[in-house]
Formats: sequence, C-alpha cells, structure tokens
Amino acid sequence: MRITQGAFSFLPDLSDEEILAQVSYSLDSGWAVSVEFTDDPHPRNTYWSMWGLPMFDLSDPAGVMYEINRCRQAYPNHYVRVNAFDSSYGRQTTALSFIVNRPAEEPGFRLSRTETQDRRISYSISSYASNKPSGERY
Repeated sequence: MRITQGAFSFLPDLSDEEILAQVSYSLDSGWAVSVEFTDDPHPRNTYWSMWGLPMFDLSDPAGVMYEINRCRQAYPNHYVRVNAFDSSYGRQTTALSFIVNRPAEEPGFRLSRTETQDRRISYSISSYASNKPSGERY
C-alpha cells in the first residue's frame, strides 16, 4: 500500500531534479522550507519530527537539497517530507507539502469497524507500523 499524503503522492516518486524544481518554486515564492521525518505516517499524525530548523531567508535551493539528502541518509527507512510555509497571512500556513523519501516496504493501514448503539457503525484506522515501538517499525 502506498501512503498518499501531500502533493504529488499519487504520482511516481519525484526525482532529485523534480524535488529541486519544487524547492526552487517555493523559495521563489518567498516561502520558508522545512524537512520532517517519521516512521508512523498515520493520516492524523500531522506532527512529524523536524530535521533541523525551518530554513527562513534561504534563497539557494541547493541548501535545502543538502538537508534533504542528509535526512535521507540518517533515516533511510523513514518517510521524509518537505513543507513550504507561506507567512503572508500572518500565521503558519502550509503552502506545499510533499514526500521525498519512503521506506522500501510500506505496511499500510487496518480499517476497524465497530457497531455501537442503535446499530451505528464506527470506523477507525490504525497503522500496521504502530504494532512495533518507535525505531523498530521498519
């Protein structure tokens, strides 16, 4: 199962040249870029671990690519994503977010169905990755 979160997630993995083009677009738009990683890509897990600090006032996309590659090397079996934040609204607004690294095997999710009162049905999603503790998932 392929995790589909953020822009471009339904497409094949982006090449480094395509990632560089998106980072260039983000920087040209005046957006701050950050790199994040996780081993639990649950759709409600919006708070991934940050790789360093957001890169404010950066104009060279090569600096962002350097940090992306360092994060990929440090966490090769994790999900790594790039976020671009637009500060023009006066608050943290995600303008662009996309995955740049995936583990070799993506375990997927389990859909659990529970019948509640009055025959109502409740659904919940749990990640197969969360069956193991953090750091041992992949």
